[in-house]
Amino acid sequence: MKSLARLLFLLLAAWPLSAAGGVLIVEKTTTGDGPPRTHHVQIDRDWMRVEHQMSGDKGAFIFDGAREMVLMVNYDRKTYSEMTKADVERLGSQMSSAMAQMQEAMKKMSPEQRVMMESMMKGRMAAVGAPAQPTTYKKVGTGTVGRWTCDRYEGYRNDQKTSELCTVDPSVLGFVPGDFEVSRKLAEFFKKLVPQNAEDLFSLGKPDEGGFSGVPVRRVFSMGQRQITTETADVTRQSFPPSTWEVPAGFTKKPYGER
Repeated sequence: MKSLARLLFLLLAAWPLSAAGGVLIVEKTTTGDGPPRTHHVQIDRDWMRVEHQMSGDKGAFIFDGAREMVLMVNYDRKTYSEMTKADVERLGSQMSSAMAQMQEAMKKMSPEQRVMMESMMKGRMAAVGAPAQPTTYKKVGTGTVGRWTCDRYEGYRNDQKTSELCTVDPSVLGFVPGDFEVSRKLAEFFKKLVPQNAEDLFSLGKPDEGGFSGVPVRRVFSMGQRQITTETADVTRQSFPPSTWEVPAGFTKKPYGER
């Protein structure tokens, strides 16, 4: 689950641009546990792909929007696994059930034990399987990310600050509203598992509904006890061969969750 969550956050950082061919988005992510990492995210009309290093192995996370399926490929081990929407819903239900059990157990704890448990749940389980709560954004000024001047926002849930964004008008990056279709599909795909992040990060801003305006080129949020900052470094249009989205021939299929 920890590795999957990291991959999801990489995809949360990418904004699709598919109206004319594909797009390559270069993102720089800082997590506080090492040097910044650069990720190349490839996106086409019905596809999103990000390469990654997981436990030292080179891999890729591929979303097939047409089939509503995620492919997780391990190039070093020459294996792959599939995650369907049913798998995501099952994992989300398991996480929700686990949280409900913990909350029931907390009723029998001392006040000191409850404080400790609430702190642990907030840091490790709030983003996965937790009920979605709307985020309200407040514009707090302007900033600069790379070559772009952006509008800064702070996001709040229940009057508690949970995130920071810096956004630009979609046209600055060459985006039009229709370019976000594959990200909408990805949000719907993972909604059961990460409802709060899907609500925040997979759509254009909606300022009339307490949201932000534009497209984020910087995101700052927490994952457990760590703060994660993701910035867009470059966006270029290009076409990708079909093999970009395919599992190489000869790779062995493994059940989801098995290395």
